[in-house]
Amino acid sequence: MSDPAQLIAALQKDEALLEDIHRSDSYDDHFRLWWLGQSGFLLQYKQRHLLFDPYLSDSLSEKYAGTDKPHTRMSERVVDPAELGFVEIVTSSHNHTDHLDRDTLLPILTAKDLTHFLLPEANRHFASERLSLSPAFAIGMNDGETACIDPYEIVAVPAAHNTVERDEEGRCRFLGYVVKFGGWCIYHSGDTKRFEGMEELLRDFKIDVALLPINGDKPERRVAGNLSAEEAAELGKAIGAGVVIPHHFHLFTFNTEDPGVFESACARLGTPCRVLRLGERFSSAEWPAFAERIREAEPPTE
Repeated sequence: MSDPAQLIAALQKDEALLEDIHRSDSYDDHFRLWWLGQSGFLLQYKQRHLLFDPYLSDSLSEKYAGTDKPHTRMSERVVDPAELGFVEIVTSSHNHTDHLDRDTLLPILTAKDLTHFLLPEANRHFASERLSLSPAFAIGMNDGETACIDPYEIVAVPAAHNTVERDEEGRCRFLGYVVKFGGWCIYHSGDTKRFEGMEELLRDFKIDVALLPINGDKPERRVAGNLSAEEAAELGKAIGAGVVIPHHFHLFTFNTEDPGVFESACARLGTPCRVLRLGERFSSAEWPAFAERIREAEPPTE
């Protein structure tokens, strides 16, 4: 297990993070986004909250302790999942534990009756068994399908981890989610590498924020791979994203990347990017191109 004194510190966590989330909760036309570590992001828009792929426990470090593949934590946990009962929508992009974690999800999903849980339909029964919940508990998705949960329209798209894998009924086992709301569009990749037709598919959505993994694909890690830092910068540029925010780094020592490599690639390619610290907020009101869009849309004052 990790020495807590050596962990990468969060910009804000626990009470400070929750206070920032609740203080920011507005009915204006802007959205807010917090990075919760690994691939987890909290999206806030018009007082509704969508939580992408949270992992907020030490279940993997405990599972692999004493093995030849230790999952040594690098960074602080930003919040107890039991404090996120206000979230209305939660996603899981696939069955790997850092995207479908019992210790993280159960406190959130059982906090109230109205939490919607989205996952690949191909993974419904696996998830039901892992979480000890009825198979009817989730909204199952396949690529090309849309779920409308006010104010969000959520479109499932394929993900390749390492390939676009389908079950015997042709349903994707790995998904990304494109979320449209109030004129905005955010793409959460899940875990993915590039696949044929990916750029054309995503470009059509006119994505404002692309949340992309950067830890790469190294067989010696003995885990499925992702986009590298360079590939994430290239993909963000190819799809015309308004900004690329990286994820899937700084959780486990054996499976990470220096975000500075990603920033350098973006600078070279001209890809707009923003690297968040743990618990940090990104706001459309603070990103110049997004803030200007809102100002241009506002009716003139008398």
